[in-house]
Amino acid sequence: MKKNLYTNGEQVVIKATDETVTVSKCQYVKNMKRYSYTVKEKPTTFFFEEELTKK
Repeated sequence: MKKNLYTNGEQVVIKATDETVTVSKCQYVKNMKRYSYTVKEKPTTFFFEEELTKK
């Protein structure tokens, strides 16, 4: 299992919208072998690491 790129409370940018958001939850999706992230500004949507970038 690899380490997640972003931590809770970290500000990141959504690549598709260029919107700055704050990571609220990180979860490893075992069958997909990658991390998903929930952000504070959009709590009903999750993003994968490749959809986000560091601010």
